[in-house]
Amino acid sequence: MNKVVRKIIEIDEERCDGCGLCVLDCAEGAIQIINGKAKIVKDEYCDGLGACLGACPQDALHIIEREAPEFDEEAAMAWVKERDAKEAAVKAAPKSSPCGCMGSQVQSMKTVEIKVPGNKVSGPGHWPLKIRLVPPTAPYLKNADVLVAADCAAAASPIFHSEFAKDKVVLIGCPKFDDTGEYVNKLADIIRTSGIRSISVLRMEVPCCTGLSRALADAIKLSGVDIEAKETIMTCGGAKAQKTMFG
Repeated sequence: MNKVVRKIIEIDEERCDGCGLCVLDCAEGAIQIINGKAKIVKDEYCDGLGACLGACPQDALHIIEREAPEFDEEAAMAWVKERDAKEAAVKAAPKSSPCGCMGSQVQSMKTVEIKVPGNKVSGPGHWPLKIRLVPPTAPYLKNADVLVAADCAAAASPIFHSEFAKDKVVLIGCPKFDDTGEYVNKLADIIRTSGIRSISVLRMEVPCCTGLSRALADAIKLSGVDIEAKETIMTCGGAKAQKTMFG
């Protein structure tokens, strides 16, 4: 492919915190989050117009002029279509799965009512929350007690913020819809490099949610760090039972 000197996006990885907002604003699919950092997938997918610049809270994206392949709109749109199709297939796959996992079964149950008089509740105080978007270099991870929680946990439990997530950095995910291999690599990087103090997992009782615990266990092994982790299993009605998982 012929190269020309043209305008193109340059990403400062030192500034990038992997939030992924630029990905959403890039209609041509030129940017992806890879290993916690925004990267240009292919130069020919970037039109150099800079629609993504305003999305970056860290001022990590800039337009420069350099030698690069010419922008190929047809190839970019084909790539976006392929990417979106793959993501849609991953999300749709569990719905047609014949495994009978109770995580997809509709249930009605008695709710758990808990009175906590005078208890002050606050949110997590950090962003992003998704496991896949949190960079291992995030400053709020240093010396933190980390809770890896299932997406459903906050909605299922009336004491999620007041008890489970209190004074913790919360990372959320769903092993039913996401690639747990990505979780393993990201969590291993966090455990290895961020300087966290402790880590625990909060998952739902449904079988598919065990993938969150397995991912954390595999991440600890991959990291090579001697750190204890605890698992809390929550029923779909919000009750809990805690046990030491590994360490």
